[in-house]
Formats: sequence, C-alpha cells, structure tokens
Amino acid sequence: MPPGGPGPAWHQGVGPAQPQGWPQPPGNGWPQGWQGHPGWQGPPGAVPPAGPVRAEAGSRYDQQGRNGQGGRFGWLGELSLVVLLLFVGIVVVTGFAAVLAAVLDAGPDSPDSEVFFEDPVADMAFQLVGIAIGIPVVLWGARYLGRRPAGTVSSVLGRLRWKWLGLCAAVAVPMIIVQFGIMIAWTWGEESAEPAGDGFPGWTAFLVSLAVLGALVPFQAAAEEYVFRGWLVQVIGRAVRSPWPAVVIASLLFALAHGFGELSGFILLFYSALWWGWLVIRTGGLEAVITMHAANNLLAFGLAAGFGELASTETAADAPWQAMAVEFVFAPLYCLVMARIADRKGVARVTPGEGPRAGAGTELATGAGAGPAAAVGPGLADSHASTPGPASGPAAAPAYGPEPASESRSTSGPAAEPESGSGPESGPEPAPGSRVDP
Repeated sequence: MPPGGPGPAWHQGVGPAQPQGWPQPPGNGWPQGWQGHPGWQGPPGAVPPAGPVRAEAGSRYDQQGRNGQGGRFGWLGELSLVVLLLFVGIVVVTGFAAVLAAVLDAGPDSPDSEVFFEDPVADMAFQLVGIAIGIPVVLWGARYLGRRPAGTVSSVLGRLRWKWLGLCAAVAVPMIIVQFGIMIAWTWGEESAEPAGDGFPGWTAFLVSLAVLGALVPFQAAAEEYVFRGWLVQVIGRAVRSPWPAVVIASLLFALAHGFGELSGFILLFYSALWWGWLVIRTGGLEAVITMHAANNLLAFGLAAGFGELASTETAADAPWQAMAVEFVFAPLYCLVMARIADRKGVARVTPGEGPRAGAGTELATGAGAGPAAAVGPGLADSHASTPGPASGPAAAPAYGPEPASESRSTSGPAAEPESGSGPESGPEPAPGSRVDP
C-alpha cells in the first residue's frame, strides 16, 4: 500500500475496488490472471491474502504443485507428512476392525488367520475403507501443506470433470469386459486358473457382496489413483521439470504396493501404471484412469464374490503371464483411444488462464482447434474464491474445459485513467501476469 495511505478497500459487488494510490488495471477490473499466482507483485508493503495458490496458467497436470509455496524443499515436508498420515490412517482403520471383530465375536476360529472377520465380505469392506482414506489425506496435504486448491489433484481445472468421467466410463467398462473375457478363454481348463474358493455362495450372499463392493470399490480404486497417479506425481513434479521421473517413480511404488508375487504380475502392474501415468498428463486429470481402475476392480471382485474367493489373499501381483500378455495390448489401446477422444472433445490439458506457461509443452485443446481457452472454468471458482472478469484471449472454450466468460477484457496495454479523486499518488502498477487468491 502507499506510505501513509489506507489499506485496499475491497468492493462488495463484482470485484475489488480501486485502492488509493494503486492504479486501476485496464478494463476497469482486476484481471483473472492475478488469482493464485506464485509471483504475486503488489504495491510496496502489500501482502497477498492467505489461501490456496494455483500454479500459473499453462501448467501441466504434474506442475500443479509448482505454485511458489513452501520454498525449494517444501515438497519434502509435504511428502513426508502425507506418507505418515496415510500410514497412521491405515493403522487406525485396521485397529478399529480388530476391536470391532473382538467385541462382536466375529473373528476367525484360527488365531493364526490373517483376517479380522470370519465373514469375508466384512473383512473386505474394512480393507477397502483402509485404502479409501487415501483420498481425504492427499487432498488435505495438497491444500494445507502444498497450499494449493485440493481440486487440482483431480484435474487442471481444479475439480473432477464429471461429464468427461462418464465418457471415460462408457469406454472403460466394455473394454475391461472384453479383456477379462479374452483372459478367461485363454486360461480355461488350466489348473492354475481353476477357482480355489468355496463356490457360489447363494444369491442372497452374492447380492449383498455386490452391494458392498459396488459402494466401496470405486473409492478404493480412486484412492490409489489420487495417491499414485495424482498427488505423488504432483509432489515430485515440484522438484523436476519433466513429468517422466515422477511417473516412473510413482509407477514403481504402485507396483510394489501390491506386494511381491509373480514376476509377470509385477511387470503387468508397472507397465500399466506407466501408461496410465502418461494418460493423466495427456488428459490433464485423473478421470480416465479412475474409471478404468474402478471397472477393473469391480469386475475382478465381482467374479471373486461369485466363486466364493473374497477371502483369497492374492492380488494383481500374482497375475499369470497370460494376464500380462493381454495387458500389453489393452493398456496402450485404452490410453491411446482416450487420448484421441480427449483431443476431439477438447479436454483441457493445462491450467487455463491468460496464456501458456513457458516450457509447459502443451496448450489447451479446443474442440474447434482454436488457441488456449480464455476463461477460468467453474472448477476454479469452486476451489477458491475468484474475482470476476475474464482473462485475455479467444472467448471459445473447450468442451469439458473452462466455460466461456460473459465478456472479454484486455489485461495488457497502458493503464486506464484513474477515477476522479483517486489518482495514483505512489506505488507501481501490479504486474499484469500476477494474481492473488482472495
């Protein structure tokens, strides 16, 4: 603020009023490019309001954590604390399951059993919940440790793009059914592929199992994506320029998290994770991988419930070589198909705003093949308070991306003439590319 002058007065209507001694930006309003910019520059002595800070316009998905907050090594603190909270969360859920099983006398007869409940559906439910808590933990870490809108872990628009997610599901579900069908037909009659469970449990138990799995599996699958393809990639992305170190490291950890089984199972998981990591960067969000992961797990758990194998301790790490061979075809097939559809539908691949970030490597795709989108979409407004007034650029917005603003307003050029009685007494005009998050 100017020396000796009053602090900025924020208008209660459309946007911030002109503070004394602070020249009004062109277009009679503050440009949207100010909100959440890590390089915020105001008048001498002014401090940007506290709140989540977005990465600058044109940032890739893996660059959403690069908002200038926390210092050069701040990502290490975020990484360490969130991993600790994930571990604590799993321990808490596991301890609660053990206590509940003991109180209800619902535990297994054998003291050496690896499960807490005799009923495999109840035991599976607690396992799924223990993984699903990863979603709130990493969203909290992004918001309060990374100081960025939690929704940026979902996509570059700061939210889940539900219409795009539904389109991804329409492709993922039939594709995963075909993939499972091919693998079952390939291994039919082999001893290793014979069901090892108790057989069909009856319609009542089977329908109850499907209801529990249908309610919890999507959150479990989404949690793994939020942790490994989402938050972890963005945290590592704060320290490296290329997305590939983050994708490779996250993919390796994803495969290891499923345990040590067959070599074919490890290769299957690592290979799939690499493709899915590429697809997240390519489409600017987690929607396409969440739907494929959820469809895969729902079908796998559903078949296990039908054959009475929910109590089995096998994971994808124990997959046979036939499953690996089928995945070699279907993982890139799904990813390339969804990337092509994303291009045709104009799915946003980078943070919308005034212009592309230098070195981002991509632009916002638009349905008509136009340039970057010109307006911040509703997801940004949902993630943090926004000041009305679109940024410069074409008004056309891509489908599933930011919606067009009501009018265009230039944010470059000479400053507008100050209103009477509030001329600029001192203090430089703020940088046009900077923004604050109110």
